Amino acid sequence: MNSYGQGALSTSSKKAIKYYDEGELLVKQRKFPEAIDQYNKAVATDSDFIEAHLRLAFCYELLRNNDGLQRHLEEVIRIAPRSVKYKNAYYSLAKVYFNQGKYKLSEAMIETLEQLGIDNPRMKADVVKMKENVTFAVENLQKPIDIHPAPMGATINGHPYQYFPVLTADEQNIIYTVRMGSSFYDDENIVISAKDANGNWTKPVSISPNINSQFNEGTCTISADGRILIFTTCEGRQGYGGCDLYISEKQGDDWGVPKNLGPGINSRSWESQPALSADGRKLYFVSDRAGGVGKRDIWVAEKDTQNSWQKARNLGTSINTSEEEVSPFIHVNGSTLFFASTGYPGFGGYDLYKSEKADTTWSTPVNLGYPLNTFEDQVSLFISVNGKNGYYSFEKAEGGERRESLLYSFEFPGEGILENKSIFITGNIYDANSKKPLKAEIELFILGENVPASIFASDSITGEYLTILNENSRIALYINCPGYLFESETFDLSNGEKLAVRHDFYLKPINIGNSVRLNNLFFDVNSADLSPESKTELNKVVRFLNDNPGVRISIAGHTDDQGTEQYNQQLSQSRAQAVYDYLVKEGINPQTLTFAGYGESKPIVRKTDEESRRLNRRIEFMVEGL
Repeated sequence: MNSYGQGALSTSSKKAIKYYDEGELLVKQRKFPEAIDQYNKAVATDSDFIEAHLRLAFCYELLRNNDGLQRHLEEVIRIAPRSVKYKNAYYSLAKVYFNQGKYKLSEAMIETLEQLGIDNPRMKADVVKMKENVTFAVENLQKPIDIHPAPMGATINGHPYQYFPVLTADEQNIIYTVRMGSSFYDDENIVISAKDANGNWTKPVSISPNINSQFNEGTCTISADGRILIFTTCEGRQGYGGCDLYISEKQGDDWGVPKNLGPGINSRSWESQPALSADGRKLYFVSDRAGGVGKRDIWVAEKDTQNSWQKARNLGTSINTSEEEVSPFIHVNGSTLFFASTGYPGFGGYDLYKSEKADTTWSTPVNLGYPLNTFEDQVSLFISVNGKNGYYSFEKAEGGERRESLLYSFEFPGEGILENKSIFITGNIYDANSKKPLKAEIELFILGENVPASIFASDSITGEYLTILNENSRIALYINCPGYLFESETFDLSNGEKLAVRHDFYLKPINIGNSVRLNNLFFDVNSADLSPESKTELNKVVRFLNDNPGVRISIAGHTDDQGTEQYNQQLSQSRAQAVYDYLVKEGINPQTLTFAGYGESKPIVRKTDEESRRLNRRIEFMVEGL
């Protein structure tokens, strides 16, 4: 708090001055509670003793006692209204009122302060920002968003402190941080709760003995499939600085021993509050390291093609300010970033904001509005895959200190909060013969692009996988496993109707006679011209043959039953040859390839509806030799 001007004291009471001087000595000794006792005796002797009230305000501010701070600042203004000498009381009281959500009172204090004059440039800049926040808050309180946040219930909120919730993409598991006792300084652990058959949350339990320890573990993030966890630890594990980020991977039901993410991400400074992209290849986090924009900034690191984390970079001034940016959350769509900040116009404390990414540029952050944001701190927002459900921690403070932190949930109205929506696809990958689960590599491509948008793997024990597909896009999905033919599938999400898809894959061993359908080849109607989007699949066949140099294949073209038999046979032959020609052009030995057209003679489905005809129109390749 600023000094308010000293000099001649405002009281003539020697007794009051004696108490005041004793308080001053105690302040120099940093014995603030004892000093408060003396200053209180001074104002009890003379209730209009301005300097004693100012010193009480000073002490209460240091002790984060906002009630005491406010009370004595109000006394100064009562005793000496509109006094130039004590005008800084208006400045401090404007901040107190703003932090309590009393925006009109704060506005009145600022108005009087400006009339009295502001000489300090730093104070003037602070007042400009405070006025902007007051104006924003008053205006936006009048247009609340239609949400109704509510506590998640006693089962989830079983501790005085729980915060930073994250959920798996299917919203069947919630993982969050709890304090194990009633004090904010008690042990901090990561817990997990799952929904039962009735849709109720079960009692949270420790996520794993490999992760939780006698030291603090918290502020975690999880990949969309629930199998990669990154969390914060500040002691007890080998690290680079005060707090570091660690990773643990899940196989079956067991979490692996955590590993430090290394010097590309961790530094000698503070790193915490991680947010992992859906595929686990991009990590946003908070650090106060040198080279940032403000006090705490959001940083990002990415994995290279060798699955190594590259050096983190600051997200830049499009997101970070000179103040605090914390608790990032990157939605599974990969393009919507939510975070908390004290640096943008808001209602006070930490507010929640949203920014959209287009190419490499982030849009200007937008305040998420009231009642999600209030004058109290709101942090750690999580938004569901479909953009409809929100989860966050609501912190209650008293006397400037956090007294309770509960998990809240709510539902956005209408279409939700997202511009770019997503669905999730899940299933298992098996050996087609034995039905044994397989650990397979899964690649996602935007059709027509030759660089995968995402690469991940199924669980080595269960074969389970889960991934995110963004709406308004056409996705090619590939399942690869050494010793097996790859499988492909197309997902056209341009209509945006589905929320989730289940698709199991059965991989065939690379044996003579086994064949696979090429689902991502596209021809114009009644044409053998391959569309540009087919390049993704064709290059996949090229890579498969290069990775398996002894394999010889035959390419078979098939049509539906529309048109004459002769026409269909010729069309299927031309389409099979178009695939053959592309592979040869890309360097595949023509001696390992044959092709043929079968027209409508080998249908998969003997029906005449459009879906059956779509299934019958296809290109396959079969293993003819090894």
